[in-house]
Amino acid sequence: MALFKKLKTMSKVINEETQVKLDLKTIGLILAGAISLAGLYFTLTAEIELAKELPKPELTRTEYDLKDQLIRETIENTAEQVQENSEKLDRIDEKLYEIIQK
Repeated sequence: MALFKKLKTMSKVINEETQVKLDLKTIGLILAGAISLAGLYFTLTAEIELAKELPKPELTRTEYDLKDQLIRETIENTAEQVQENSEKLDRIDEKLYEIIQK
């Protein structure tokens, strides 16, 4: 209860009669910061609008063919690796069967 009384006496009401003391350096820094933020905002919005107007990059036929070839080679390599693993698995299975039969 004593804590609430102490906080109540410590709190100040901010109203029209409240005096704020700032030196010119602090006011200048606040103004410079506000102007910088406003400039940054307007610059970014202008760049975003410009980016919206730019054409989408075109995919040339050469790039498409190279990507297609790479994908096909990757699929073929994966198929070969699956086949090799299947053959190894078959050999392991045969050896395991022979061991079990002994």
